[in-house]
This record gives sequence, structure tokens and C-alpha cells, in this order.
Amino acid sequence: MEKQAIANAWSGVSNCENCGIRHLALFADLEHTDFELIHKPIVEVEKKAGDRLYGEGDEGQFLYTVRSGVIKLTQYLPDGGQRIVRLLRTGDVAGLEVLVNPTYEHYATVLRDAELCQIPRDVVERLNRETPRLHNQLLNRWHTAVKQADEWLTELSTGSSKSRVARLVIGLSDKVDNSCYLFSREDLGAILGVTTETTSRIIAEFKREGSLKDLGKNHFLADLVRLQNIANEN
Repeated sequence: MEKQAIANAWSGVSNCENCGIRHLALFADLEHTDFELIHKPIVEVEKKAGDRLYGEGDEGQFLYTVRSGVIKLTQYLPDGGQRIVRLLRTGDVAGLEVLVNPTYEHYATVLRDAELCQIPRDVVERLNRETPRLHNQLLNRWHTAVKQADEWLTELSTGSSKSRVARLVIGLSDKVDNSCYLFSREDLGAILGVTTETTSRIIAEFKREGSLKDLGKNHFLADLVRLQNIANEN
């Protein structure tokens, strides 16, 4: 479902200036005069779990800032399997690659109901040319994306399956109340590069030993101390 508060294209600009997560978003450093350069509407988009934003090879018309929810970026392997290469959450940007390539490089699918800002690519390209503030923000975004990819490879692709599941649970846990919403076992396996059966077995083991307490509907209370000890194992 798509919505625009006002039909006028400039309404998107006004909303960007007053956005509640602006300090996390792509336009965080822009000033009032910069918003006058925006010539197309920025639309708020709501997506349900399972909806697809775009596919690998699709023409890259938009970038997306995640306001809430979780988006998975997936690549398909030659054998037909899939690998989730990154998770995007509040403040992250999907589709940055279309600023240097004409098409998207991943399949972007909603894992958890999401609200996003859909930004026309040429709006970002114009701002990138005409204001150094967005250019610097984009460089920071590229750096963050590369860093996250490196951390993903290091944290979730090395060590035993059990230690990798533990690291993922830690990464998904709320640091305030230690609660954690996990995804389907298939998605967890695709993130970690292990089978669905292996993921299910390890999650069941974590519940038996007390590392996870089942609160229902894939919601868990995580014992982060226990999990960190497991994560440190080879």
C-alpha cells in the first residue's frame, strides 16, 4: 500500500525535513535550501512480510530508506539455493548500487512488516551533484555497507554452525530487554549458509539449555551471556 499525505509533490520534501528518524536517514545532513532541489515526490510505502521491493537485474528506479521493519537482501546460487547477504533495518538504505549501476544487484524482500521512504534515483543523483552534504552522506553509506558486508562474512560465515547461530541471535537481540524476534528457520539457514534442519536443531538445543526462552510466535528471551560463550567457541 502506498500513501501520500498531500497530492502536491512537494509534500514529500516537507515530510523529509520533519522525519522522526531523519538523524538516521539518507537526508540526515541536508539543510532547508537543499530540499528545494528535490523535484519529485518521496513517497511513504508500507510493505507486508513476504512482499518484494525489487529483484536482481530489475531496472533501478528507486532507493529505499527503511523507517521500520526488516528487509533481506538475497542472492541465488548456481545450484538454485539462496543466501541472504545482508539484513537492512531502521535507517539503512536499499538499492544504493543503482547510483553506479542501472540495475539492482540483489533480491530485496520484506522479512518483517516495513515502512519505507521510496526515493527516485534521479533525486539522489541531483542532490549528489549539487550539494556536498549529501555526497558526504552517500560516502558514509557506502562505507557502512562495505563494513556490514565484511562483518557479515566474519561473524556469520566462520566457526561452527552453533557459534554462528549464537552470533546471529545476539545481533538480533534488543540490548535493553534481551528479547529477540527470529525469522523462519529457512531464512535463518539462508543467512548462515546452513541447512534448515541444522538451524532448527540448534534453536531447539538453545531452548533446552536455557540460552533461549520461548515467548511465542518466534519471540524469545535471550541469555546473552550464555550465547556469547557459545559464539566464542570454534
